Amino acid sequence: MAALAWLLIPLIAAIGAGTWGSWAARNRRTEDVAELDGYARFRAAMEKAETADTSPDAI
Repeated sequence: MAALAWLLIPLIAAIGAGTWGSWAARNRRTEDVAELDGYARFRAAMEKAETADTSPDAI
């Protein structure tokens, strides 16, 4: 019975490692898409501000 307990330890460790590996490799695109959308809005706002500063009336 003690040998069975010692064999269960690596089995439980392998299951835990597989679970952690699948969790670590999960798809995380949703966060990146939101960040890239925010960056695109930021760039558009900066370009709009830059064109407003270079208008002839601003001088």
